Amino acid sequence: MLTILGFVMIATFLVLIMMKKVSPIAALVLIPALFCVLVGKGAKLGDYVIAGIGDLAPTAAMLMFAIVYFGVMIDVGLFDPIVRGILRFAKADPVRIVVGTAVLAAIVSLDGDGSTTFMITVSAMYPLYKRLKMSLIVMTGVAATANGVMNTLPWGGPTARAATALKLDASDIFVPMIPALAVGLVGVFALAYVLGRRERKRLGYLSIDEVLETPATETVASGEKVLVGAGSGDGRTNEATGRTNKATAGAGPGADADAEDDDEGFQGLDPDRATLRPRLYWFNALLTVSLLTAMIMEWLPIPVLFILGAALALTVNFPQMKEQKERIAAHADNVLNVSGMVFAAAVFTGVLQGTGMVDHMAKWLVDVVPNSMGPHMAIVTGVLSIPLTYFMSNDGFYFGVLPVLAEAGQAHGVSSLEIARASLVGQPLHMSSPLVPAVYVLVGMAKVEFGDHTKFTVKWAALTSLVILCAGLLFGII
Repeated sequence: MLTILGFVMIATFLVLIMMKKVSPIAALVLIPALFCVLVGKGAKLGDYVIAGIGDLAPTAAMLMFAIVYFGVMIDVGLFDPIVRGILRFAKADPVRIVVGTAVLAAIVSLDGDGSTTFMITVSAMYPLYKRLKMSLIVMTGVAATANGVMNTLPWGGPTARAATALKLDASDIFVPMIPALAVGLVGVFALAYVLGRRERKRLGYLSIDEVLETPATETVASGEKVLVGAGSGDGRTNEATGRTNKATAGAGPGADADAEDDDEGFQGLDPDRATLRPRLYWFNALLTVSLLTAMIMEWLPIPVLFILGAALALTVNFPQMKEQKERIAAHADNVLNVSGMVFAAAVFTGVLQGTGMVDHMAKWLVDVVPNSMGPHMAIVTGVLSIPLTYFMSNDGFYFGVLPVLAEAGQAHGVSSLEIARASLVGQPLHMSSPLVPAVYVLVGMAKVEFGDHTKFTVKWAALTSLVILCAGLLFGII
């Protein structure tokens, strides 16, 4: 009976989340509370929740202060020169532009928020793609896949959820996975290079030297064929009516006014915002490098590092109390949503484990999985994470499915750490899931149909996930 109720509870949670009938926080609290009563253990609900909160408090603290820290770093302009440098590097070459898109998305993803990443990436790169008539779907696909790899950072969500669900230390999950994730990121850059080459060929692009020697593309009346030149135009007929087609690449004396310098076209972050702290740039850069180094070297627990880092960043960059309150308030929505989700998860995981449902479900799953596959539950988890994290939310997978897989793996001698690491494999594809709100920010700002983005991205993102899984197996991480 506990097995059936356990699966029904998870199924109810997933359906309500996917149908957006309730918020994840409400579902994580109300559904397990109801099922705790149904199994006759409602009197112990308080004990389960308090025990769960005690286990999850360090993870919640890490997420809260990591979001504040990287939010402040974006506010003060730490990443602005990096973005401008990428734009200068990209120039008018489709290959450089697509690779630059991947690099920019990966760097900005350090803040752990997909929406912020997509807003900055699209704002910065969109003018270049439009200027050269490049495929905007390439931009959205590369950005989403790069962000998916970086989304595995401990403060990004999945790693924290895995640590929360299995009561593990986030650093024990993430740090050993760094080599495999690095291979995945290199794979994204390689994919960007290939797609950039494809765009260059499609557009009839000239080399950089040829661009400098070729006059800018002529402007022609609507309905006439666009001439190829200056790295822009593809010989297609302009279908628009009543407008002049100006194929500009920012090169040559006849370039249109829209083809301004790449640095001037930077719109991802307001260069005149009041929160900029240019005099403190190197302090912030050194602080960030030191923080990431300390995290990787495990000098202190990650929550402690981000608590100290956030406090120091706020104090040095915004010494006035009023300014500090404004910065905290500016990032309060992200902090509350993420930390609230973690504490709400204490109810779900507490009930699932306290009532014994997870143990019964794991035993059933062990009986279903062939004995020959039992010792390979980590690989099974990695493969399952690719489709499951696409068709369900991270909340559903990590709080509903992962504990069952971990229990089944333990029965066959596979540690929960290996299961947790393997569960991160599907994140490159997850970021293009229709259940991820940030993807709608991406396609909306890029003016791309979600269906077109999905058809283009799914195969490349799934391939990236498999690359990470194979790298994890090769390095002995999984």
